[in-house]
Amino acid sequence: MSKSVAVAPPSKEVMALLSQLLLPPQGTTALQNHSLMATMRSMSRERFDELVALASSNHVVMRAMDVVAAMMRGAGDSERGSWAEEALAVERARIEKAVSFLKRICTAFEEEGLDVTVIKSLDHWPDLGSDLDLYTNADPVKVGELMGRRFNAQLAARSWGDRLARKWNFEIPGLPESVEIHMGRLGQTGEQVAMAASIYPRSRQVEVGGKTFRVTSISDRIMISTLQRMYRHFYFRLCDILDSGDLIEKGLIDYDDLKRAAQRSDIWEGVATYLVIVSDYVQQYRGTGLDLPRQVRSTARFGGDRVYYAREFLRVPIFPQSATLYRQQFGGMLRKGELHSTARLGLLPPLATAALVGMKLTGSDKGIW
Repeated sequence: MSKSVAVAPPSKEVMALLSQLLLPPQGTTALQNHSLMATMRSMSRERFDELVALASSNHVVMRAMDVVAAMMRGAGDSERGSWAEEALAVERARIEKAVSFLKRICTAFEEEGLDVTVIKSLDHWPDLGSDLDLYTNADPVKVGELMGRRFNAQLAARSWGDRLARKWNFEIPGLPESVEIHMGRLGQTGEQVAMAASIYPRSRQVEVGGKTFRVTSISDRIMISTLQRMYRHFYFRLCDILDSGDLIEKGLIDYDDLKRAAQRSDIWEGVATYLVIVSDYVQQYRGTGLDLPRQVRSTARFGGDRVYYAREFLRVPIFPQSATLYRQQFGGMLRKGELHSTARLGLLPPLATAALVGMKLTGSDKGIW
């Protein structure tokens, strides 16, 4: 019997290469970087596949491979150009199928008089996340009934964390991606009630892939990204850097609205820290950071110098940096008398500990986190 060989995760050098492709120095393009061009032209197929795998886990396949394909066309390297075009074709087909399903799901909600907002998934366009994320204020029973009746969807097993966060994952026949629906609450333990209730009223419509979707406001989009990266997973994907950096560069963020909304949710320090980390990472590769207002930089608790690469992602240290943000959120809710939300948030440390123990004992935190 042959033994399975563990595949090592992509190295730090591959992440640096991916970052160079997507964050060229200010005033240039990746195509003008002769050293980068030479590196790509000498790349083996094995190394290229490693690059594509890392781009996939960081939700930047379309953006990265589009740059690589253009580079190889310019260099007359048809072999590596075909590799990039092949990766683009596979990912494009996946995205088109997923977006088609997403539109059908949103339309079904609307036809049944239920509110629904797409969160996270379309933030990465022209890339797409690994699952389809939605938020609704509708009753979970009605949502479950709709998903079963309209799409023959099956409810996936829920972890302790899923139950606290009030999110349900549905598996739809013919759709590889899971459909994750948050209902009535947001946050790592479902502590964010007011923010959740305002998602739909503050939402806006955008056109993506020739289809119209209701998505979060810019401020809510930043806050949801912050909750996910700074308070739950403690890592950034490269798409987070690109997506949020693009909002900053285009001047699309209303910082006064963002501050008010984040302070109401007791995560303003986390939001400011998130934005500074984005700017610092951009500066690392472009040579210049992003134009953030003083109120953001002065509020941030740490910056990109604390972020490090490990296991496919850019990691945020939990102790003491992220733990400090958690204590500030917990204390803010407690001072405002939000006892129910505070109690839920207080379950995070034991839940995280249980997940860590489970990971060490079994190699998986399945059923917990």
